[in-house]
Amino acid sequence: MSSTPPTQDELKAQVGRAALAYVQPGTIVGVGTGSTVNKFIDALAGMKDQIKGAVSSSVASTERLKALGIPVFDSNEVEELAVYIDGADEIDGRGHMIKGGGAALTREKIVAAQSRQFVCIADASKRVEVLGAFPLPVEVIPMAAQRIMRQFAAMGGVAQVREKDGAPLVTDNGQHIIDVSGLRITDPKAFELEVSQWPGVVTVGVFALQRAHVCLLGTSSGVETLNFG
Repeated sequence: MSSTPPTQDELKAQVGRAALAYVQPGTIVGVGTGSTVNKFIDALAGMKDQIKGAVSSSVASTERLKALGIPVFDSNEVEELAVYIDGADEIDGRGHMIKGGGAALTREKIVAAQSRQFVCIADASKRVEVLGAFPLPVEVIPMAAQRIMRQFAAMGGVAQVREKDGAPLVTDNGQHIIDVSGLRITDPKAFELEVSQWPGVVTVGVFALQRAHVCLLGTSSGVETLNFG
């Protein structure tokens, strides 16, 4: 008799628990944003007395951490983090990611940059050969949105401003997000460097310069560990 395959929610819980192995006692942990990270935060609560606290990449994660009794530090209070645990919307075979589906890409990239190790937690559906099937989030200053959308159109992308309740979504930083479909990002680092220089771009959701060092991938047969060096 075959067993029932795990649900996506169960896979997220599995990788969330597995990420605890990368948390060093006595340290401050970098914590990302999203439904998979929420599972990690819930698991982290079980060892909250062994860590100093966390640096969070979003208001939502900060509220969840504090509700579970985990102290949250401002990133400016912390020189360096040993590890950053976060999810991804896509991850390729070299640890390059698309992130920002949860609208926290700017703060996620900031926390990733001050961490020695990036551990990505994701279910197997996020593993891709080439980035771009998931619409690329780009946080922009509102007055530049239409011009940046035209620049993506020249690349062959189709961009639209992300909305919430019938109006442009406003990020934790007070900016807007455009989502770009139709891209095939074969050189993530060069793409990130180029788009990051466009006036009005706050953050592009390609994480190549701050790529993952490890990915804990939830699969039907358990947690698979991918090491990218």
